[in-house]
Amino acid sequence: MLVNAKEMLLKAREEGYAVGQFNINNLEWTKAIIETAQENNSPVILGVSEGAGKYMGGFKTVVGMVNGMLEELNITVPVAIHLDHGSFEGAKSAMQAGFSSVMFDGSHYQIDENITKTLDIIEIANENNISVEAEVGSIGGEEDGVVGAGEVADPNECKKIADLGVSMLAAGIGNIHGKYPENWTGLNFDVLKQIQDITSGMPLVLHGGTGIPNDMVTESISLGVSKINVNTECQIVFTEATRIYFEEGKDKVGKGFDPRKVLAPGYQAIKDVVKEKMELFGSINKA
Repeated sequence: MLVNAKEMLLKAREEGYAVGQFNINNLEWTKAIIETAQENNSPVILGVSEGAGKYMGGFKTVVGMVNGMLEELNITVPVAIHLDHGSFEGAKSAMQAGFSSVMFDGSHYQIDENITKTLDIIEIANENNISVEAEVGSIGGEEDGVVGAGEVADPNECKKIADLGVSMLAAGIGNIHGKYPENWTGLNFDVLKQIQDITSGMPLVLHGGTGIPNDMVTESISLGVSKINVNTECQIVFTEATRIYFEEGKDKVGKGFDPRKVLAPGYQAIKDVVKEKMELFGSINKA
């Protein structure tokens, strides 16, 4: 059964680990992630961007697929479906379709408009037992056409948004989506510490989890980060494993052209990355 992410993140915050949000793009992705969560007794959050939702046939299709899998595969660990970087209308549509958690990304609005819109989303979410993530200071890189330069959030703005009653807060601390450039200067832990202090116990979210060195990940968890988003890394290993399958000519042998065979190495590659991240985040056996 789908759960909202609030409880799992408060538990993570309290016990000093983080829950991974792994973005899904199709059935293989979804199955690989929830099976790995079950095998490792870990809570998990399935991230869905608006673009990925559209690609998979719409939000209701995504919810139907995930609910079906949870039942058929006898999944007992906590699983949330979370809208990633949702627009105002997108967040409302996802809640209507049965998502158990949404992110409203109002970081590109002026702070007052961000507050007004976030309050509207919180009101609908509270009526339907849905958790809400808000963002302050846009995350760098590009996701679904939304480009951010890796800004560092203002702790006072973080407090304003946290005080509205959101379940979790994504604050830019120099992190970016996609691959990190060679001249990246790292995460700003001083600001993260200030944000943690001023938002008193609010679970914090680290976007752009691919490419952040392990020691920085561990450090950020110790400073209140309870949710870490991973997407690019799964995409890279999936594509690499699929490419090798074709390079080795396996599609030409027997029924190697069967899409289930073609996608199997990528599926396994995602499982391996998800397990590795769960170990790093400390969420194994925390379900």
